[in-house]
Amino acid sequence: MLFMRFAIDALFLDGANRVLRVAERIRPWAPMIAAPRGTKSVLELGAGAVARAGAQVGDELSWEPVERM
Repeated sequence: MLFMRFAIDALFLDGANRVLRVAERIRPWAPMIAAPRGTKSVLELGAGAVARAGAQVGDELSWEPVERM
């Protein structure tokens, strides 16, 4: 989290977009967080977003493109 100025939440995802690990409110300059085996991507969100969404290990995420005006 070097050079970050604010806390974030992170979801570590596998190739099927299943949540492998949840890291909440990671502070700026905090030590690196190890990604679990099988991690293919990390979704970074504003601090508190994971709790508001109720995301947890095992959830499968999906998203769709948004039409731009």
